[in-house]
Amino acid sequence: MITFRRVTEDDFPLLARWLSHPHVARWWNHEVTAEAVARDFGASARGEEPSEDVLALDDGTPVGLLQRARWHDYPEYVDELEPFWAVPAEAVTIDYLIGEAHLVGHGLGTRVLIEFTADTWRRYPSATCVVVPVATGNVASWRALEKAGYRRVAEAHLTPDNPIDPTDHVVMAIDRPAR
Repeated sequence: MITFRRVTEDDFPLLARWLSHPHVARWWNHEVTAEAVARDFGASARGEEPSEDVLALDDGTPVGLLQRARWHDYPEYVDELEPFWAVPAEAVTIDYLIGEAHLVGHGLGTRVLIEFTADTWRRYPSATCVVVPVATGNVASWRALEKAGYRRVAEAHLTPDNPIDPTDHVVMAIDRPAR
C-alpha cells in the first residue's frame, strides 16, 4: 500500500543517499552534502515554503521522494512555461524520484504517481490539473506519467535540472476527474 508523509529533518540523510545514487543524480543533479540537503529541503520540512516535500512509503518503507506545489506560487516557473503552454490558475506541479535503483523498472513509480495524483486532488480541492515538465531524454519518467494517466500537452524549451541536458522538455498533464 502506497502512503505519503511530509519530509522531516530526520529524513535528510536518506534524501542525501538517494540523491547520490547514479539513477537519481543523472536527472536531479543535486548536491548531497548535509548542508546542501538542509538548505534545499529545510524550509519545506519546517513549513516555511509553499511547496511540499513528501516521502512515498510502500507498506511503511520509504521508497521515493515527491515534491508538490501550486504553479502560481512560483511565478518564475510560470513565466518560463507560458510561451509554450498556458498554465491554469489552479494548476499544481509535482516532481518525483524512486530512491533505490533495484526498485526502478517494476511499476512502482507508476503506482506512486497514481496515488500521489489522487492525493493531490484530495489535498488541493481547487486544483484543476497537474502539469509536469520532464526533460525529453528522461524517457522512463514521462513514460511512468503516461502509464499513470497523464498526457503530453506541449513541448517546451526550459532550463534543465541538469546542465548537461538540452532544454527540450515534454509537458505532461492530467485533469481533475469529473466529480
